[in-house]
Amino acid sequence: LGYYKTEELKNFGFLSIGDNVQIAKTCNIVGIENISIGNNVRIDDFCVISAGKSIVIGNNVHIACYSSLIGQGEIIMDDFSGLSSRVSVYSSSDDYSGEFLTNPTVDSEFTGVISKPVYLGKHVIVGAGSVILPGVSLQNGVAVGSLSLVTKSFEEYKIIGGLPAKFIKERKRKIEELEWSYLKK
Repeated sequence: LGYYKTEELKNFGFLSIGDNVQIAKTCNIVGIENISIGNNVRIDDFCVISAGKSIVIGNNVHIACYSSLIGQGEIIMDDFSGLSSRVSVYSSSDDYSGEFLTNPTVDSEFTGVISKPVYLGKHVIVGAGSVILPGVSLQNGVAVGSLSLVTKSFEEYKIIGGLPAKFIKERKRKIEELEWSYLKK
């Protein structure tokens, strides 16, 4: 089926949309009026983008196939960030304690849904199959290993991974120089 082109997407009702945006025609997008997308963005097949409060996608962002951004809280993906295949980013979660009913078929007065913003800074890359939970902030340059469960925030230029994700080692900052060279071009 291919990708929608920017010209088509400008008529869809996004809050804002930049230039050179490609979104696969197989994506499911909900709350389109709450979604802002920058320039040079590609969202691949079978992604689910469901915005409650807002989803902000910066410039030069890639979201690989089968990934999802879902929830009532704000989700921000800053410039040059990316999600590998099957990454799930949640800004809302049911309360699993047993104190509340769960799932969206139940009136909200009986549920204990928790919604918190999620932030992925510049140059954050998230490996395949990882899950990011509400309230997580990954500062610039964080790299998340595949199949990780990210339950807490991490400072800039850390490589993290595991279940739950923990610090592995520092990440090199050469990507900042490469960004400047790319932007000058």
